[in-house]
Amino acid sequence: MSAAGHEEPAADRVASRLRDADFVRLVATADGDALAATGLLARALRECDVPYQASLAAVPRTPSTEADCTVAIGHETGDVTLRSTPLSVRAVGIARELAAGSVDPELALAGIVSAGFEPSGSLLEAATLERRLGVAIPTDDRIDGLAGSTLFHAPFSGDETAVEAALEDFEGDDRELASLVALSAVQDAPPRAAEAVERALYPYECKRFSTLGGYADVLDAVARERPGTGIALALGNDIESAALESWRSHGQRAHEALRTATTGRYDGVFVARCDADEEGAVPLGTVARLLFAYRSPEPVALAVTDGEAAVVAETDTAAADALGAAAADLDGRSTARDGHGAATFDGTATDYVAAFREAL
Repeated sequence: MSAAGHEEPAADRVASRLRDADFVRLVATADGDALAATGLLARALRECDVPYQASLAAVPRTPSTEADCTVAIGHETGDVTLRSTPLSVRAVGIARELAAGSVDPELALAGIVSAGFEPSGSLLEAATLERRLGVAIPTDDRIDGLAGSTLFHAPFSGDETAVEAALEDFEGDDRELASLVALSAVQDAPPRAAEAVERALYPYECKRFSTLGGYADVLDAVARERPGTGIALALGNDIESAALESWRSHGQRAHEALRTATTGRYDGVFVARCDADEEGAVPLGTVARLLFAYRSPEPVALAVTDGEAAVVAETDTAAADALGAAAADLDGRSTARDGHGAATFDGTATDYVAAFREAL
């Protein structure tokens, strides 16, 4: 699923434009890949002494503040548009043109993993990461890691007490832990769950957040939960503790929202209607991803609450167009790329589901 876009200029042309700007605004979608790309570009701009400002939003708006160059990362509201997934790969090419020494290969690889791709090539060689048996979690604590992870959805996800119960009599090694997670995640799940859970298995070790998959999971969580913390993290600031707190909260809320959602199966789309939690919001992007991978028997998964929606779909569906059409019908906005999209609108969840189904 992708929205129509413009051809992206070559990395050296983008780098030249950014280098000559007096002020650059980086405006990104709120997801792990876009956050990593933002961090890579921001670090390179900092090395070149080019002032910049960065922001994340589920559905970004064109900024009102003037800038010599606005870079749209993951959407189409800027002077320069980056939409090729993984966005982190595109950002690496531009950052190398700006300031080669600024590129952090682990950050770039975490962005790639967050986008659902397998790390490879020169970035993986530069990072010199090794794989090990087990599960990709961002902490050394199994219970903490399994409860907070949004790389999979299992009966114990989001609940440390449930994880403790699941591991009560477990005495296996990392290989057997991976098997336990995989079997738990595919239980009563659609066939695509078997492929989805592989993202959480046989992880690469890395310096930050223990594993590359864990790092990617944290990036995606903080991008959606605490954008300011996410930007600081991507810039390399020492805020791992704050990032992990956001990750734990995000995982708990996403898994709980998925479990308590009212679901409905329609022709071509599986819908989860979610109620706002105690914080007055729902992590819909993560809920939609987990819904698609572990619950939806249909090619399109839609998570929706009053005023907001998120969709994940197989790439050959018309879900991006339906997402935008439904939002427009309710005086809203949307953005979508490569199977993932978000929308804001004026209306109830029921209003949006009806408009989406009609458009689809």
